[in-house]
Amino acid sequence: MPSSDSQKLFRIVLIEPEIPQNTGNIGRTCVATNCELHLVGKMGFEINDTNLKRAGLDYWPHLSWHRHATFEDWWSKVEDTSRIWLFTTKTKRTYFEPKFQPGDWFVFGKETKGLDPDLLLKYPNQTVTIPMIGEGARSLNLATSVAIAAYEGVRQVNYSK
Repeated sequence: MPSSDSQKLFRIVLIEPEIPQNTGNIGRTCVATNCELHLVGKMGFEINDTNLKRAGLDYWPHLSWHRHATFEDWWSKVEDTSRIWLFTTKTKRTYFEPKFQPGDWFVFGKETKGLDPDLLLKYPNQTVTIPMIGEGARSLNLATSVAIAAYEGVRQVNYSK
């Protein structure tokens, strides 16, 4: 059952995630970084006890997560749209540039298509990319991208135990 904790460092948002292993890995990253996970829209899998046990996700009870049936449902929960960061390959601005703050939303699109282009056009100043120096890669794995973003946020706010 989803849990809630207002003291979470960042909020990780996955729009229509397709691959359960990625979502499981992202859930583990959220537990490790004290982030909250939001799953939005149609997913390519179901979250149930059988699937969680099969994936060995025994940490899932420690995860603060929320399920939103639609993008609009999730969007209605956002109080300050200036604290949303849209991670995409379709911008030049790197994730090094913004100053992340506790409570920020890190938003990622589905594995095969990324975020809706209309959303990126509506909020161009809030799009960020993870630079890829090597040639031949179109994008990074979703779980890898979330981990990079979460730990950059942790670094910026000097979070320590």
